[in-house]
Amino acid sequence: METDGATTRPPRSPRGATGNESTLLYARPGIVVTVDRFTVGRTSWRVAELTHLHTTRGPHDRVATRAVLVSAVVIVSIGLLLGFTGGLQRLTAGAYLLLGAVFLVPVLLAAAGDRWRPPAYELWGRRGGVDELLFSSDDEHQFGQVTRALRRAREMNSYGGWEDPLATADPWRPRR
Repeated sequence: METDGATTRPPRSPRGATGNESTLLYARPGIVVTVDRFTVGRTSWRVAELTHLHTTRGPHDRVATRAVLVSAVVIVSIGLLLGFTGGLQRLTAGAYLLLGAVFLVPVLLAAAGDRWRPPAYELWGRRGGVDELLFSSDDEHQFGQVTRALRRAREMNSYGGWEDPLATADPWRPRR
């Protein structure tokens, strides 16, 4: 179609209007959520097959857990050794305060471990009667975005392709 040396193109339909393309709800490197599919890395699930979506926190950092366990065992063994040898009777008031402060070491290590290496956020779902880990992230903001996009995709699937009621509504306008 050429008119006066200029070419015109046929109008393009908006994205998703053809039915072949799926509405994109979230896309970042390695993570894509559309109305039909949820893809993380090389693993992909059909959104319609996923049920019982729920979020949890992952396990605590192994290094922090081991540090808490080792310090607790050492402190308890020192306390037992002092108790059985009669050393607790010879301690001064300052030594008792120091011993009490030492008993706080595992608690402080646990708090520091959770602060520096917090447990990951995990999104679980059931597919075919089996619970599967769908997505895990240390970033709370990204995790929230992915979770909301997947829940929205589930809602859109359950309503049979319903996208946005406000975008498809024909508002009433008065005659002028």
